[in-house]
Amino acid sequence: MNTTLKSLCEKLTSEFDQISKERKLILKKLIQYIKQKANNGEDISLVYVCTHNSRRSHFGQVWGKVASEYYQIENVRTYSAGTEATAMHPNTVKALQTMGFSIQSDSQEYNPYYSISFDSTNDPIIGFSKTLDHLSLPSKNFAAIMTCSEAEQNCPFVPGAELRVSTTYEDPKEFDGSAEQDEKYIERSLQIARENLYIFSKIHA
Repeated sequence: MNTTLKSLCEKLTSEFDQISKERKLILKKLIQYIKQKANNGEDISLVYVCTHNSRRSHFGQVWGKVASEYYQIENVRTYSAGTEATAMHPNTVKALQTMGFSIQSDSQEYNPYYSISFDSTNDPIIGFSKTLDHLSLPSKNFAAIMTCSEAEQNCPFVPGAELRVSTTYEDPKEFDGSAEQDEKYIERSLQIARENLYIFSKIHA
């Protein structure tokens, strides 16, 4: 992991007290799921879901993988999806770059693929917008993590999911074009990072 992101992870792990008791109860369901898989030596597949698969679900996918690497939890694969396919939003990309990720794009005009790197030893995370039936996603034996209330309401059943857990976050989209835009995207990314790190800190605890 590059030094910028490693330092950020170290800082965030000292801030677990910022996560409320109510949130920790929700996250406990996911901790138990991952812990059981890890103890059994099984693959751990996590699909982060939001309506347009453009902001919060990508933060989830990226930080879920980073957190698993930070705590050296093996066989973790993270994905993102939506109930609609749009594109990974440029503000999402900008926030991740600001935080220390190296990101390259294939420069497609519509729904580009982004290679998101956090170190030199792991394959980059591939970010692009897709629906839950996309062939790149697992069809069974995965946890569906609902990151927005719209997806929670519009997608009451996720085929193939062993666990469906709601970890909804406020949408930074509300600040697009405002003076607070960049700050709010970073804030949401940090919240999702902190909670993913908390989850993986408990797997071998």
